[in-house]
Amino acid sequence: MMTVQENLSEKKWFTHLLFKRMLLVGAIGLVMVGVFVIGAGKGDPAWGITWRIKPLLLTPLLGAFIGLLYDLTEPLRRIKGWIGTVFFVLSIFAVMVGLWMGLILGLNGTMWD
Repeated sequence: MMTVQENLSEKKWFTHLLFKRMLLVGAIGLVMVGVFVIGAGKGDPAWGITWRIKPLLLTPLLGAFIGLLYDLTEPLRRIKGWIGTVFFVLSIFAVMVGLWMGLILGLNGTMWD
């Protein structure tokens, strides 16, 4: 009599590239917000002395979270055929929109009222 052996592997939530993706998208967010913060000079006196802290912390943090979400969508991008391509394009678009929203949230109250 033959027995069927099932290979039950534990499904992982995250890929091995999670840290790299979070670091990359967070670094892109830091560069994006850095351009605005450095270009602003001293800024408006109404913003206070420490106005740079919020955007320089919040935008890269949100970028890292976007990198985490990008990593979670990996199984959708691995689907074969045109559906996987659609999910890849949507994921890249979502990363760009997420970085834009992170930039807006970081600069809210200072450069954008």
